[in-house]
Amino acid sequence: MFTPERFFDMVGFPSRPMILSWLFPRRKFPFRFVYSKDYWMLPVGKHVFPVRKYRLLHERLLAMGAGRDNFRQPSPASDEDVLRVHTARYVKKLKTGTLSGLEQQVLELPFSPALVHFAWLSVGGTILTAELALSEGVAVHLGGGFHHAFPDHGEGFCVLNDVAVALEKMRHQGKIRKAMVVDCDLHQGNGTASILAGKPYAFTFSIHQMDIYPAAKPPSSLDIGLWTGDGDESYLAQLRSHFPKLYEQFQPDLVFYLAGADPYQEDQLGGLRLTKEGLRERDRIVLEEARRLGIPVAVVLAGGYAPDPEDVVSIHLNTIRAAQKARRLSPGIRPAAPSV
Repeated sequence: MFTPERFFDMVGFPSRPMILSWLFPRRKFPFRFVYSKDYWMLPVGKHVFPVRKYRLLHERLLAMGAGRDNFRQPSPASDEDVLRVHTARYVKKLKTGTLSGLEQQVLELPFSPALVHFAWLSVGGTILTAELALSEGVAVHLGGGFHHAFPDHGEGFCVLNDVAVALEKMRHQGKIRKAMVVDCDLHQGNGTASILAGKPYAFTFSIHQMDIYPAAKPPSSLDIGLWTGDGDESYLAQLRSHFPKLYEQFQPDLVFYLAGADPYQEDQLGGLRLTKEGLRERDRIVLEEARRLGIPVAVVLAGGYAPDPEDVVSIHLNTIRAAQKARRLSPGIRPAAPSV
């Protein structure tokens, strides 16, 4: 019996599922990435800070099926926003290139106008990431996480504290009432802890290695200190003992997740012994528990200094895969509480 379906089969007419896939394509990544090519063009010379990872990540994501609509280009933060956290004196020194020799030394990066541009652009990137997370549930900054910057100085590869500035801007605009910083970088977020100390609208959580930089660790809202040789078991046990409990107790309107690749067992700057599988589970706990509760998450990359940059890139890609899964499992967003 001749039917329209038989005719379509004979002439190769597209199937119904194929037509639907053309009309309503499923996005490979159900959220946006914030990225600028200027990130990896920063001239640092032969340095442990792997700026090349930004370009490699962008290239891998394109190869994995990310489209142009998945990427948003940041603009440099305004001075007004930077001054929500940093002192006018420090900002002026950066913009006029008048840091002292010691101030440049503690940055541990070659000072240049390009570094200043990188710093302002990175802050703008995390601000944009926070805005996208609040509207879409999850967003990933292919950069950011410069948690060692203090109001009046930078240190440890960090010029400006992008997360603290973005948090303060979101609150100033009335987009959030409370925010939580979940810092899973290898190093304690000393600058962020200092900036947000005593502010009831911010909760800072840091899980880090104790016996490395920074020597002085200003208290976060909650610090979990681990030691050289600690690996997946002890790290993940600590994380599971606090999440989702902290989310449920503090009820943030936004989470900033610093997904550092440097707790990895091959990292040059640390002594924790986390495997890639352990880091994947870390990402799952932080991201899925937040999304299950409808809390938006802004992901920033923070550190990662393995000798092979491909290891750093693969760890960051695993974080993105975890974000991808968490966003699809829990696409909804809990309404933010009104600002008071």
